[in-house]
Amino acid sequence: MRLYAQTPARRNRQVLADLIAMGLMAAAVWFALAVHDAIMMLAEPGRRVESSGDSLAGGLADAGDAASNVPFVGDLLKKPLQSAADASSGIADAGQSMQDAVGQLATLTTVALIVLPVAVVLLLWLPARLRWIRRSITLRRLFDAPGGADLLALRALTGPLGDLLALPTPPGGLADAWRRGDERVIGELSEAALRRAGLRP
Repeated sequence: MRLYAQTPARRNRQVLADLIAMGLMAAAVWFALAVHDAIMMLAEPGRRVESSGDSLAGGLADAGDAASNVPFVGDLLKKPLQSAADASSGIADAGQSMQDAVGQLATLTTVALIVLPVAVVLLLWLPARLRWIRRSITLRRLFDAPGGADLLALRALTGPLGDLLALPTPPGGLADAWRRGDERVIGELSEAALRRAGLRP
């Protein structure tokens, strides 16, 4: 199986198309990761809220524990401090929820920014490359098969006229020589058909 054409012009075009496709996909991934990092910066307030809530909750819990040691009114003093500590834990949880939401948004955005451009590039680039590979395999097998050169010569005769202008014209024309089974003309026409596909005999 041949991945690239044998003729320089077509091979260069294929290599250039492959490099452009790979470059576009790499650029899409790089851009998506940059957007991910930018979105994740929005989680910073959530981290600060969580940190502040945890610190406040810890401080109030410690104060409640200390207040519980006060004789006679320790339990009365501890309850409001413990309630305030629980409320502070809720603030910390809200900060964590904010970070989770930003993280999910960043992930979904990154996936979309990678999948959509890569899918478009693949749909535009890959089918043409696969068609050429399949066609080159078919043409090569046909050329090597008995009578295959004759069929390729017919393909060249029915193809673009520009391919025929480069061939020497025998008396009576190329079509007449092909009908007569002129092996030299059939060989030249079949080689022209292969060259058009980017292959060499």
